[in-house]
Amino acid sequence: MMISSWRRRRAARRAGKQQDKNNDGNNMELTIPSHFRCPISLDLMKDPVSLSTGVTYDRESIERWIEGGNFRCPTTNQVLESLESVPNRTILRMIQDWCVENRSYGIERIPTPRIPVSSTEVSEILSKVTVACQEGDQVRCRDLVAKLKRLAKESERNRKCITTNGSASVLAGAFEAFSTGALDKNVAVLEEILSTLTMVFPFHDDAKAFLGTSSSMHCIIWFLSSGDLSRRTNAVLVLKELVSSNQRKVNEVLEIEGAIEALFKMIKEPICPSTSKASLTIIYKLVTSPCTSENILSKLVHMGLVLLLLETLVESERSICEKALGILDGICTIEEGREAVSNNALGMPVLARKLLRVSNLATEFSVSILWKLCKMEKSEDCGGVNLVVNQALQAGAFQKLLLLLQVGCEDRTKEKATEVLKLLNLYRDRMECIDSSDFRDLKRTF
Repeated sequence: MMISSWRRRRAARRAGKQQDKNNDGNNMELTIPSHFRCPISLDLMKDPVSLSTGVTYDRESIERWIEGGNFRCPTTNQVLESLESVPNRTILRMIQDWCVENRSYGIERIPTPRIPVSSTEVSEILSKVTVACQEGDQVRCRDLVAKLKRLAKESERNRKCITTNGSASVLAGAFEAFSTGALDKNVAVLEEILSTLTMVFPFHDDAKAFLGTSSSMHCIIWFLSSGDLSRRTNAVLVLKELVSSNQRKVNEVLEIEGAIEALFKMIKEPICPSTSKASLTIIYKLVTSPCTSENILSKLVHMGLVLLLLETLVESERSICEKALGILDGICTIEEGREAVSNNALGMPVLARKLLRVSNLATEFSVSILWKLCKMEKSEDCGGVNLVVNQALQAGAFQKLLLLLQVGCEDRTKEKATEVLKLLNLYRDRMECIDSSDFRDLKRTF
């Protein structure tokens, strides 16, 4: 019994010593070799590249350094003879081997990064695209554009390189060239170009000139009117970029049959926030254009745009709120638009709610709409009170406008707010004002 007990104690002591050794091993801190660390970030390099000075850095860190306007080597302070970096495959393999050796410490192997596209490679592809357009080879052109898009999707660096090398102008020229032919024959290449164009914003003047031709504009609207979601998405994004700074193009959109209906559909059946913002931006440009006739505004009202915008305003982010309010402000310049807003149960509560809760621009639009509704509305109810004034008082607009004047706003907005307040004050004693927070229980109709 004594021998058996002694053996058990000895085995327990050995097991304890082994456990201590294991614990010591697990608690050891793994040290990354200094030549595997980026001199800028001091982190393990994932994509080591060497500069003309011979020093190796992680690609992301050194590119951020150069983009910041620094043209000297961070380590040696020497002026860089070339801003081009060369992948250091030797260091990369050493880092990968070190990761594999230390995988027991939870270190994962660094994947081999893709070599980013160079300016020379982009220029060669664009030259081939131009030649394919001149020869009318839509299959070859589509393949080249697809390659360009694939490279742009690989990394943000590739996209910037493609954008800065004039790809927008070449692609826009190709789009214009193939849009003049038979649409059913060239639809595949046109769709590929349109999709790639959305990745090379912003457009310069030469690209806008190609896309602004009659054939190109009609082709974009044709894609916008199609049933395919990706076509509609790409078309509205390109169209927004095209008309955002060119009033003449806005007027041309108005003249294209089916353009307004297609844009309305983009708001009624939203695809994503970016397409909704683009559609609202284009419609805002349309309704505020000096060349837009009352017939166009009346058409938008009859299509149900006012109700759609008010429902959108119930719950939407700042950017969409601003654009929707801007469109309503433009529509309220005609009598039919004002009637559509004032006759809608959401109209006045929404406007009162947005007076102070969104942004300065939204406040400016909201006050302008209220001013147009109250100053231009002539109808009265049985008590001799202006119907719109009645709605404004019930929605709590009086208190919101008073608070707005106390907080401060632009002079133009202040003048309109003061005029509306004077008008509301004439009837305020006759009405029981309610707080606009009661609006929170209103539900959107579908």
